[in-house]
Order: sequence, then structure tokens, then C-alpha cells
Amino acid sequence: MTLTQEKIQQGGAAMGNHEKYMHVALQQAQEALEQGEFPVGAVCVYEGQVIASGKRTHTQQLKETVNETDHAEILALRSFLAQETTIPVAEVTVYSTMEPCLMCYSTMILNGIRNMVYAYEDVMGGGTNLPLEQLNPLYAEMKIKIISDVLRGQSLELFQQFFSNRENLYWKDSLLANYTLNQ
Repeated sequence: MTLTQEKIQQGGAAMGNHEKYMHVALQQAQEALEQGEFPVGAVCVYEGQVIASGKRTHTQQLKETVNETDHAEILALRSFLAQETTIPVAEVTVYSTMEPCLMCYSTMILNGIRNMVYAYEDVMGGGTNLPLEQLNPLYAEMKIKIISDVLRGQSLELFQQFFSNRENLYWKDSLLANYTLNQ
């Protein structure tokens, strides 16, 4: 890991508050799964309070096509930013049931998020390994704290349910689906 990115793998260690907020994100993911959506949930937390949340909504009910900009982290971030609050963005922690993809990761850091916690690794599209120090100065000077594997097993179960359901075609037979089902 680099000086600009601190990535901490927690595994089964006691996590206290991180587990508490990840449970809230997992509830969002469970709701998405129940609607037939990819089970990612995300919450924004500031000073011990959940201040925003996000999950995909059932696109078939809305008769819309899947919009890849509507990831849980982006929806939670949009909800937080729409509040027009004076909360310092750099002090907000985003909890996600899956490692943020490159789009979500870069969107969060460009909007000032500096603390991220996730449950399950995205072996196919995870963006938290982006080498910021090798990029232009805007990114190279950012200090990001990432904590992984918080309640990983519970998140993994949701993804296994999703990929086991033959009706769910999203990322079917992908590296992520195969990796998840072989855990």
C-alpha cells in the first residue's frame, strides 16, 4: 500500500462501530436482494449517525434499463450531498457491502470522502487498489483510509444468494459470480 492510501484488512477482528454501521448497509443490501437487485447497500456516517443511505431499486418495476451510475455508494453520496449540510465531507465514512468499483471510489474521493469501509471484495471491478500516488497531483496527494472485510461473511451470503438465483442475469457467469459461488 502507498503513503496516500492506507488499506487495513480486518477479517474476523472485533470491529465495534464498524460492524454496527455495516449492519445498516447490509440491511440496505438485503432490501435490494429482495427486490431482485444486486445486493449492495451503502450508508454515510458522521459522528455516530447514519446521515444517508443507498441501494439500487427494482429497475424492472420502474420499467427502466439498468443504469450503471446508480450504484449504492453513488446513491448514498447523492442523498448526503442533496442535504446541503455543513458536515465536513472528509469526516464522513462510507460503509458499503461490496468494495467500491472504480467509478464509485473515484466519485467518492473527488467529492471529499476520505474514509471507506467495505465488507466483500470485488475481485472483478474493485477500485480501492487504484494507485493514487501514480496519478496526477489532484489524486496523488489524497490521503484515503480504507478498511476491508468488515462482516465479509454476511455480505458474501447475500451475493451467493443473488448469483445462485437463475432469474438474476446481472454479471451471470462473470469472474465475480464464479469467485463468489466458489467461496
